[in-house]
Amino acid sequence: MHGVCLRQRFACDHLGQAGAGGYRGYATLDSIANLANTAVIQLDRQLHDVAADGMLQPYLGIGVGQVSDIARMLEMIQDFRGIAHNNSMTANRIPQRVVSLQPSISVTLCDLGLQGRVAACTRYCADVCPELKDAGCLIVEDSWSSKTEEILAARPDMVIASVPYRMESLAEIMKSGVPCLCLSPKVLADVYQDMLHIARLMGEETRGLALVARMETEIAAVREKTTRLAKPLVYCEEWGKPLILSQGWVAELVEAAGGRFYGEPGKQATDEVVAAADPDIIIAAWCGAGDRVPLEKIIARRGWDRTKAGRNGSVYCINDEFLNTPASTLLNGLNALVAAVHPERFVIEKGLRKIARVRV
Repeated sequence: MHGVCLRQRFACDHLGQAGAGGYRGYATLDSIANLANTAVIQLDRQLHDVAADGMLQPYLGIGVGQVSDIARMLEMIQDFRGIAHNNSMTANRIPQRVVSLQPSISVTLCDLGLQGRVAACTRYCADVCPELKDAGCLIVEDSWSSKTEEILAARPDMVIASVPYRMESLAEIMKSGVPCLCLSPKVLADVYQDMLHIARLMGEETRGLALVARMETEIAAVREKTTRLAKPLVYCEEWGKPLILSQGWVAELVEAAGGRFYGEPGKQATDEVVAAADPDIIIAAWCGAGDRVPLEKIIARRGWDRTKAGRNGSVYCINDEFLNTPASTLLNGLNALVAAVHPERFVIEKGLRKIARVRV
């Protein structure tokens, strides 16, 4: 494998810190090399964590001994020596042609007013950000199925990727030789940090800070409205076969919406265990499915029609991109969640579909 994926913590902030002994605040190669040694050890733990969470195929887990070309990684890191102490890129290093490999990245770039710098994106990005399609962006495979030749065809100076990954796709990204930022958020704090990483990398830190502040303010406002309301148990899944619970940031949004998140975020569950928990509300937001989850079919097949949620018709589909895109689109997800958790108090016009009837 030619190189290794750098997780968010070893992105702009660590390279900026490496500049402590560098010329005019820029990172020296020796300090970067020392950080790289530490990063590889951290990476080994992190990738195994990600594999355990189902984001990578476990049998493709990578260990330190398997990283065969650290020199190649250092060459790529050296290209980032222009990152200064304040975590911002110098003018001659600010990316102008970005390949975005996940919708969350494209949404953030568009929120920052930087859609003109997106050279290529995925078809899912174009669905969520139609302005990219209108601008004629090259369409490439996402970070689950990345291909070196597609990345290079966009003539990029930066690749930004995010979960989910496969080891083969990471190898394809690294093989391109283009500097990359690879992200792996799990909770809202990670989502905010990723936004700031992207903003600083693109030379737009002020806009990034404003974007994060807006999200924090809107989430806090909803939490304030629901704090004294009842707290129903909410089962929320991001995949149906096998059952996989939604991610940590969704759990936080459920809590802000006035509910109690069932289970451990990102972990697998079974029909029987969920039925025994007897959730008050069931929500499905399947990755890549848009709003097309067959609610009636799955509730009947799983025997969940006898749960509180099934009996009361409190079963919903929320648009995939509203909950599974860790960017400002999560605000739409929060609005959908609060309307599902407390329909007597909140109404939403888009992104939330209620079960019609249970098919026996």
